[in-house]
Amino acid sequence: MKQTGCAVAWCQRLKAGVGALLVGGVLGLGTPQLQAQGLSWDDGLRGDAPDRYTVVKGDTLWDISGRFLQHPWQWPEVWQVNPQIKNPHLIYPGDIVYLYDCNGRPCLGLERGQGMARLSPKVRTTPHREAIEPIPLDAVRHFLREHRVIEDPEALDELAYVVAGDDGRLISGSGDRLYARGRVEGGGRVGLYRVGEQYVDSVTGESLGLELESVGEARRLRQEDDIVVMEVTSSRQEVRDDDIVLPLEDRRLVTEFLPRAPDREVDGHILAVPGGVRFIGRLQVVALDRGRRDGLEAGHVLMVEQQGDLVDDPRTGEALRLPGEDAGLVMVFRPYEKMSYGLVMQASRTLSVGDRIHSPRRLLDTALR
Repeated sequence: MKQTGCAVAWCQRLKAGVGALLVGGVLGLGTPQLQAQGLSWDDGLRGDAPDRYTVVKGDTLWDISGRFLQHPWQWPEVWQVNPQIKNPHLIYPGDIVYLYDCNGRPCLGLERGQGMARLSPKVRTTPHREAIEPIPLDAVRHFLREHRVIEDPEALDELAYVVAGDDGRLISGSGDRLYARGRVEGGGRVGLYRVGEQYVDSVTGESLGLELESVGEARRLRQEDDIVVMEVTSSRQEVRDDDIVLPLEDRRLVTEFLPRAPDREVDGHILAVPGGVRFIGRLQVVALDRGRRDGLEAGHVLMVEQQGDLVDDPRTGEALRLPGEDAGLVMVFRPYEKMSYGLVMQASRTLSVGDRIHSPRRLLDTALR
């Protein structure tokens, strides 16, 4: 059994029930509470987990937790923060994460790196440091700039749309004037979108949402009756007649992920990979056929089960689907009502559209026993 020493002051606080703080990940919103029943020394920890690890630039919460835990999303089960540390919810390069025993269970603690530079005998400065991210967020931010979902595709006919460019242009770009038909509510900046894939439940046939792909942004100059006069301020693609005009969506990304299993059983499938890719690897964005109505929230982690091969029974000739195998993990980062977008965090095999997603509850239950 792997155990390391616990500072006397720490153990005293833990035993008194006043010093532990369980937080939702490195950038979590956790509330002060006693450490709940967590992982044991025998279950959940990697066999080669280090006693101490110094955080380096480029690390993420997922990377660090994966050095200690068999299942990185279980980080909140063992994360403890010294309440005397200023702003303990953030971890920076140079900080030290260490493994220790707290009341018979493993905990991860934090020591602040010094990060001090002496400029003169009397003046010191602390170099600027950026806190590490919970997951690689650049890919997610880029995706959210270019994609959004309309939850009711039937509302498409009611949305404003481009009818013409200045001087009869069929294609417009940055700096060009545009004319759209319909009313656009909100501020002066609008988004320009092209209709993408319509997501449908493969079992029930229910419409789950309509994806819109961003082609650019525009500034609304004025509205005259049902015609909107706009100027294109930026474009990712050429703007065409019939492109959709919508107020810009709030694209602020929730970065305070609390990696955790959903509160209830979730069973669904990978709908698609935006961009038309069929085979999926780590750090790719996927569309899922489950959403807020199914209990999904940002930060929920789902197991991906690779679909078993389709074979012929050698005696009867009957087509048989072999059992699937767990092959990856996906974390939800943008849930909609009926569907969600997630980021593949682990993939031991190549994943595919149609693979099953489900709650990793049994992993958590095994770890807590």
